[in-house]
Amino acid sequence: MKTLLLNGSPRGVRSDTLHLSMAFVQGISAAADNELFVEHIYEKHIEYCTGCFACKHNGGTCPIEDDMADLLKRMLDCDVVIYSFPLYSYGMPAALKNFVDRTMPLSSWSMVRDEKGKYGHTMQVDTSKMHFVMICGCGFPNSKFNFEGAVRSFALKYPDSTIITVPESPMFNFPQANAFTAPRLEQMKAAGGEYSNDFTLTEQTLSQICSPMIPEEIYAQFANSLR
Repeated sequence: MKTLLLNGSPRGVRSDTLHLSMAFVQGISAAADNELFVEHIYEKHIEYCTGCFACKHNGGTCPIEDDMADLLKRMLDCDVVIYSFPLYSYGMPAALKNFVDRTMPLSSWSMVRDEKGKYGHTMQVDTSKMHFVMICGCGFPNSKFNFEGAVRSFALKYPDSTIITVPESPMFNFPQANAFTAPRLEQMKAAGGEYSNDFTLTEQTLSQICSPMIPEEIYAQFANSLR
């Protein structure tokens, strides 16, 4: 198995969410023969998509010469692609959203209607063996009224993907919160092991790892004290 972890945080290796994603990958690697590749998107040169649609008519070649062509090759060579990012304005950080926009060469101009009535572009490459995961953390004390936009967008882009949302994620960069964060990281490792079996997680597992680590009111007091 090959796994690509796309770190979309502007903070790079200091990302709160990256703690969760790396624990998840450790769980995968402990349960299966896994080769990991990590790309820090904010370190890459990725121009904005101009909407010229040349890629949809020429077999999937983007006329923009930057790092995106190599990233797409790496992505297509992997079995699991993990999007790891903090919640920014109820969505992805800008550089990672830009990366997603530049995956346009993977699909063609023609479109088809699925059994649910949704239209989508047909693929120019075979992505049937690929599995997509979203791991998103946020600084709010709960999941309600926070992750819905990012979850919906990712699910539309990658149907049948696995989506993990974790509130209170800044706690992972505070050593004094280790009593609460260490058990959650162990749960993420266990979830990675579970995921390696059939590329899915049970609702029970998702409920467990997507819940607040401490009571909402206590976390809000803690977060407000950092001002």
